[in-house]
Amino acid sequence: MQPTAQRIDTLDVLRGLAVLGILVMNIQFFAMPMAAYLNPSAYGSLDGLNGMVWGVSHLLTDQKMMALFSMLFGAGIVLFCERADAAGRSVAKYYYRRNLWLLVFGLLHGYLLWSGDILFLYAVCACLLYPLRNKPVRTLIKLSVFFLAVSSCLYLLTGLGLQSMSGEEIAAEIMPQWRPTAEQMSEELAAYRGDWLTQMSVRVPMTQEMQGLAMLMWGFWRAGGLMLLGMALFRTDIITGRAERVVYLRLMWLGLAVGMPLVMFGIFWNFNNNWQLTSMFIGSQFNYWGSVLVSLMWMAIIVLLLKSHKMTALTNRLAATGRMAFTNYIMQTLICGFIFYGHGLGLIGQVERWGQLSIVFGVWALQLWYSPFWLRHFRFGPLEWLWRSLTYRQLQPLRRAAST
Repeated sequence: MQPTAQRIDTLDVLRGLAVLGILVMNIQFFAMPMAAYLNPSAYGSLDGLNGMVWGVSHLLTDQKMMALFSMLFGAGIVLFCERADAAGRSVAKYYYRRNLWLLVFGLLHGYLLWSGDILFLYAVCACLLYPLRNKPVRTLIKLSVFFLAVSSCLYLLTGLGLQSMSGEEIAAEIMPQWRPTAEQMSEELAAYRGDWLTQMSVRVPMTQEMQGLAMLMWGFWRAGGLMLLGMALFRTDIITGRAERVVYLRLMWLGLAVGMPLVMFGIFWNFNNNWQLTSMFIGSQFNYWGSVLVSLMWMAIIVLLLKSHKMTALTNRLAATGRMAFTNYIMQTLICGFIFYGHGLGLIGQVERWGQLSIVFGVWALQLWYSPFWLRHFRFGPLEWLWRSLTYRQLQPLRRAAST
């Protein structure tokens, strides 16, 4: 079977922005001990340019790009099901096969390459949210808020529960994730500077935690809630760019006037709190909620840019990057893994935050050039083609027909 479908350009451009933007934060997971991603004071300098880079990155991208990506994934759930139904195919059969293969990709990515994988999480969410895809828009929005609130409450309750834990329990169970000792960080850095098998001693337990407890406490509720919101935004034609211009102006100002100040307040709160353990459970809530509004702001800005028909060279490149989001996401892992891990250059722990951002810019330039170049010759990205072929159990045509 060889399905055909007309693409929605706005979704591709937004997906391109999201997959590039998510690297701004993900690179910290590659370049430093994991705790530095959650707690920037745990490792590396925050003085001068490094502090500025972290602050701007946190304000504009941390959880915002993943939120946007999750909303787009939710929109994609509805879009896939609508197109499969219109083509007379068994929606559930192809939908679950597609997402079970995504789960396999996520397991391979997480355990073999990088423990920060989100593909496994997205596959689990997609399988569990399928029965909700046809709910009314109001119901989807209410469920979205409920899902988001569950994770928020779990974090707050865990923070309150610290009072009943002994100092030894906190030091053993919580602090290694938030502020590990110098010895613990040295062990993590040494493992990742080793060969691939040596890295597995750290990667495997970290992936088990990310795809286990962290998913139950945070990932499923967060990503699932945003996917439900994405379904609602698709059904109302907002995320597709087809709504009235005033809708996007309101979303943009909502992010600027409420979302960004909320995130900024969280930054000041955490620094005034000296990034103590309460920042992990209470201080994180400002960005947790503010990031949703900022991601909607990003969506609105891109749609308004597309409606203005300006910067078309950039948006065309973003669209191509978004059409190859799966390939580009894994490519980012391969590039960063080579730069920072021992099977490559082994620079983990040695590149400051401003240097990490320089690498991000380099990867952006590569993917913004490479993606349209590839799609001039091929119909899909390499991994998109593989995923599609596995979904339909038939090799899909890859090369574009030669122009005459």
